[in-house]
Amino acid sequence: MNIRIFEHEDDLNAAGAGIIASLLQTKPRATLGLATGSSPVGIYRHLTAMYHRNLISFAQVSTVNLDEYVGLSSDHPESYRSFMNKHLFDEVDIPLANTRVPNGNAPDLQAECAAYDRLIDDRGPVDLQLLGIGHNGHIGFNEPAESLIGGTHVVELDEQTRTANARFFDSIDDVPRQAITMGVASIMKARQILLIARGGDKADIIRRAFTGPITTACPASLLQCHPHVVVLLDREAGSRLS
Repeated sequence: MNIRIFEHEDDLNAAGAGIIASLLQTKPRATLGLATGSSPVGIYRHLTAMYHRNLISFAQVSTVNLDEYVGLSSDHPESYRSFMNKHLFDEVDIPLANTRVPNGNAPDLQAECAAYDRLIDDRGPVDLQLLGIGHNGHIGFNEPAESLIGGTHVVELDEQTRTANARFFDSIDDVPRQAITMGVASIMKARQILLIARGGDKADIIRRAFTGPITTACPASLLQCHPHVVVLLDREAGSRLS
């Protein structure tokens, strides 16, 4: 595991974008596993700038996103499809047909989960999976539990997770209670994993995830078992690592 800590936000974003750009330059048909939330926004901004400078192309890239809320339409401003369109897909040359986000409004959510797993298998293995980390150690929406589900599944969101995401909604009552998420086995199958964390409020869980025991009570700790993980942290997020 390669853990890098940055003094400056822009340096972190540039490093993350550089890792992804290097993959696209050597493998134009790469499959990217993408994430939403505040952590990857700066990386997507750097990738967009690199595209506009003709340094990279997404024309042959395929993407699969980690998760999506249940019950939000794809055009809802807080849906993860809307997030990806706004921050990356609409800004580069990727065909939208090559992008996939779970359908949280599917009439049969279990069938949607099974179809998503088949899609990942068909496009995979994912060449690079981008991750954030929740305050409770979740990756994707795989919440702490006695056991974790390997494949794509519907999850009841932890109240800590809903509270953390309430800043994006008018109130916590508007935050969905369920989501579809890629499972931990699918995440762990990626050839490379790139995890981003920022802020002092992530310092405790970063220390626990990457220096503590491997346990389903902290899903991110399972990444210690992956052979190719890069963790990019700002100084605050990495402050409790020795």
